Amino acid sequence: MKYTEEHEWLRVEGDVVVVGITEHAAEQLGDVVFVELPELEAQVVKGDEVCVIESVKAASDILAPVDGEIVEVNDALSDNPGLVNEDPQGDAWFFKMKLDDLRVLEDFMTEDEYKEFLG
Repeated sequence: MKYTEEHEWLRVEGDVVVVGITEHAAEQLGDVVFVELPELEAQVVKGDEVCVIESVKAASDILAPVDGEIVEVNDALSDNPGLVNEDPQGDAWFFKMKLDDLRVLEDFMTEDEYKEFLG
């Protein structure tokens, strides 16, 4: 897995990248009560707002970590947004993206680098 400074994780599955938020991010948010997922087949550019997460504490945006196409969303989060708190780095993934070039993932942090980033 790779990690962003915005506390997102990225996992390669075949020719797609699965995107979610880290356990640290989920803890900071508190109890998640609503998740707005992106549209399927949306073309996104790195930095675009693609999801909105609302918790009892605040609302946060998930930004596209890379350029690509949204090819799948996790509909389970619409029915059960609390899954983000229960399993942020597993079943609570947000969306899957198809990238033109998976080599862009080399620019992101490894797990050890992310732990060091958290301090």
